[in-house]
Amino acid sequence: MSTMEQILDLARWAPSGDNMQTWRFEIAAPDHLVVHAYDTRDHCVYDLDGHPSQIAFGTLLETIAIAASAHGLRADITRRPAGRETHPEFDVRFVPDAGVTPSPLIKAIEERRVQRRPMKTTPLSAEHKRLLEETVGPEYTLTWLESRDQKWQAAKLMYNNARLRLTMPEAFETHRSIIDWENRVESPDKVPANALGVDAMTLHLMKWAMVSWRRMSTVNTLMGTWAPRLQMDLAPGMACAAHFVLKAKRAPASIDDYVAAGRALQRFWLTMTTLGLYMQPEMTPLIFSKYARENTRFTANARLEGAARDLQRQTEALIFDGQGHPVYMGRMGYGPRPTSRSVRRPVAELLKR
Repeated sequence: MSTMEQILDLARWAPSGDNMQTWRFEIAAPDHLVVHAYDTRDHCVYDLDGHPSQIAFGTLLETIAIAASAHGLRADITRRPAGRETHPEFDVRFVPDAGVTPSPLIKAIEERRVQRRPMKTTPLSAEHKRLLEETVGPEYTLTWLESRDQKWQAAKLMYNNARLRLTMPEAFETHRSIIDWENRVESPDKVPANALGVDAMTLHLMKWAMVSWRRMSTVNTLMGTWAPRLQMDLAPGMACAAHFVLKAKRAPASIDDYVAAGRALQRFWLTMTTLGLYMQPEMTPLIFSKYARENTRFTANARLEGAARDLQRQTEALIFDGQGHPVYMGRMGYGPRPTSRSVRRPVAELLKR
């Protein structure tokens, strides 16, 4: 396997929204890689401005740089200015550099995973918090929500936000497309059903209901949404060490700003993995709050737009303290290790033809 192939074999493990892997690789030369990325704004209600995808592009590029360090290579990355906003392209040139040593995060690249089930409530140690704050770099800060009251507020936020997600036709189409009911333990291009964090009965009902929006709407009307929200949002929201918010010191405005945030996020997530910690993203409150704040039309249902404004107020009361600009949010904790996870497509399927 060539050096480039070894780098890409690690890089493919970078996280992406719902395991969509929204990039393709072009090997232009032995020392030159072109990343052809694309966002999902045309079909995903959670990505209407492309920013969540841009954060994912950053996690990929940071993973490439970390993987390259194993070979004493520096990854010089530039975005092509002529690329479309929805389809940015990045040139990655690998340069031998005697000052580059193998990153201690390399081994965590493939081990990193999402934990949607309850975690231990053991508080984060002061040393672990220090290491995590250090790894995001000087342009970012971390806000910790770790007291019982703060975790309860965060859990309620996610519980209320889940009502919006589960009763929105536009979100239903996204959810239906990304859950893998065939590969329930490991999915190469979706989220395996067993990783959703619900019990067998709820999972069986979800599979039946998600055949169509008509079925889902009927279930929501007759039974409500409390069961999946309790299992996927409220209970896990308390069963963790803390919730965190990654904040940029300067308001992100460009693709490059969001890519940089993604690079910081991946360093944070990989460092967390080396410390025996797991994480579950909690991005939807930030996403819908931004839609409400900027009057972005995300649904045909006016009632749901009102619910988003309520969530905006709840989100801002919890995490907007006047210091920094939130770019990512999640919950984290020590063990247990998830038994079901999203895996990745092989490199051969990610190469641009």
